[in-house]
Amino acid sequence: MARIMRFDHVGVTVQDLERMTAFFVGLGLEVEGRTFVEGDFIDTVIAIPDSRTEIVMLRTPDGGTGVELSSFVRPDPVPGSPSAMANELGLRSLGFEVDDLEAHVDRLAAEGYGLVGGIGRYEDAWRMAYVRGPEGLIVALAERIG
Repeated sequence: MARIMRFDHVGVTVQDLERMTAFFVGLGLEVEGRTFVEGDFIDTVIAIPDSRTEIVMLRTPDGGTGVELSSFVRPDPVPGSPSAMANELGLRSLGFEVDDLEAHVDRLAAEGYGLVGGIGRYEDAWRMAYVRGPEGLIVALAERIG
């Protein structure tokens, strides 16, 4: 029986690749690679003829699941819903475990990225906050407690 080997990455299409890359590097991810992709391979996979995209692959310091940021050179990107709330269908957030939730929230606030709501506590296990980052992307930051 065919099986999944591991969860490799989440892909996010973005308008401003530099700003989004800096946002994730600021969270602690590391750039694994950066390249342009075009030609038969990508046209076949995404079913968009004559496409060209620039991709930055980021990973957590432990080498775990990655974040693939993709910015289309052609065709032009199509706007999403940058003010989407958690109940809107589709990919809504990327979650990361952090060691100091307040420090991350404070640093992101200083850069102009605010909380969607507040900092919540789940029993004696987690503290968590949603931060709305560049282009409306929600990043869930969770700190293990107890």
